[in-house]
Amino acid sequence: MMGVSFPLASVSLLSHLRFIPIPITASASASASASASSWLLLCLRNGSWRRKHAAAVTKWDHRHHYSSFASHSLLKQRLSHSVAVRIRYDNGGSGGEEEAVLMSTVLGIETSCDDTAAAIVCSDGRILSEVVSSQTDLLSRYGGVAPKMAEEAHLQVIDQVVQQALENANLKETDLSAVAVTIGPGLSLCLRVGVQKARRFAGKFRLPIIGVHHMEAHALVARLVHKELEFPFLALLISGGHNLLILARDLGDYVQLGTTIDDAIGEAFDKTARWLGLDMRRGGGPALEELAREGDPHSIKFSVPMKQHKDCNFSYAGLKTQVRMAIESRNINTEKNVISSIDCEDRKARADIAASFQRVAVLHLEERCERAIEWALGIEPSITSLVISGGVASNQYVRLRLDDVVERNDLQLVCPPPRLCTDNGVMVAWTGIEHFRLGRFDPPPPEDEQEDTVQFDLRPRWPLGEEYAEGRSKARSLKRARVHPSLTSIIQASVKLHR
Repeated sequence: MMGVSFPLASVSLLSHLRFIPIPITASASASASASASSWLLLCLRNGSWRRKHAAAVTKWDHRHHYSSFASHSLLKQRLSHSVAVRIRYDNGGSGGEEEAVLMSTVLGIETSCDDTAAAIVCSDGRILSEVVSSQTDLLSRYGGVAPKMAEEAHLQVIDQVVQQALENANLKETDLSAVAVTIGPGLSLCLRVGVQKARRFAGKFRLPIIGVHHMEAHALVARLVHKELEFPFLALLISGGHNLLILARDLGDYVQLGTTIDDAIGEAFDKTARWLGLDMRRGGGPALEELAREGDPHSIKFSVPMKQHKDCNFSYAGLKTQVRMAIESRNINTEKNVISSIDCEDRKARADIAASFQRVAVLHLEERCERAIEWALGIEPSITSLVISGGVASNQYVRLRLDDVVERNDLQLVCPPPRLCTDNGVMVAWTGIEHFRLGRFDPPPPEDEQEDTVQFDLRPRWPLGEEYAEGRSKARSLKRARVHPSLTSIIQASVKLHR
């Protein structure tokens, strides 16, 4: 995914540093008589090669629908860096069926915005460690994310965060199968810190590296928590920098039904919280949600954004302007009076604004989700779930309102736990595992790579999927610049090339 490359001969048992399996010549027919022996080449960790006798496989029954050959003798080894398979084998007339659970263990690194995060996750879904270093003090000081300050904060803690993830997992670097890192979308200065660390780490310990799409990671982490979640599904991804409605048809195959044309809902929550004088050290969203519980959500008649546009796109710039005007009309001075030092009447006025803003902001989500469900079911009638993820998905009011939407449409609402909705290393590691299983990774970088001469593959503006024809917005403020092709188009082109 850094270059969306594939392993030798489209092998589905991937390069796990311990070995590289290469397909052997054998009959894949369940009814075929496969008494003849075959050979399998193994690439050992020290780079040497040897041949190993392997019984021919008569049937491959992989739980993730891979198609390849493997040897019974190989699968019986106690290997820790692979996938889970069930095989039926025939070894000179003595056959049988056996399941071998062969794990991959991936380090995930996330630095796309204002959190420095790392985690280690196994392919069976076990989270061995997760570490997050937050920049809430910087957010409070600057009233939002200051890219240069955020970069410096990442640089100060990235080594410690990764080391802590290893120590908490009780693993050595050589126990890992691969390194996954967010390469976009996000802030270039911040993305660079994580990518540089991942490449240094992967190069030193000869580990494959997997470039991860930040928004895909938010969507796929639901599959880590809810093992029964299968493709296709609908996903609403809502965070400080993004609003995105996607139809997830398969891993790496996404249709964009709607996106942000100006400001995302998370940014609107943060700005409103700051204007109301809330404590930003907790995060603007949580602080505003708490204050909103004290207010009347119908006290101020804010207009729902984009009512005239019958698509699934989002806009919060106008609602922010309405909030600012409401604050000014009530003579609320938040420059000198923080909410902890105001009287009851002033607090009630601020709570009413918070509650009214939250109601209309979420109503905009509801209307877009209703239309997206209709469109998605028209494309993929088998959809049964709506996933909501991203930092704003931690908001309980959001979850409550969207739960009503899915119930009306006979769907299930799937939400990761709040700690996995905000930016984290777990979602990056898990997304890395999902693609690693399919051979979508790059080889280890050179150990002596000179960072000042390397052009890093950073994708600050990186669409997840291609736009649905009916969903293209006519709003003038839509940012149309695409520095990179969508993840979906890149993967589809690579698959076609390697067929």
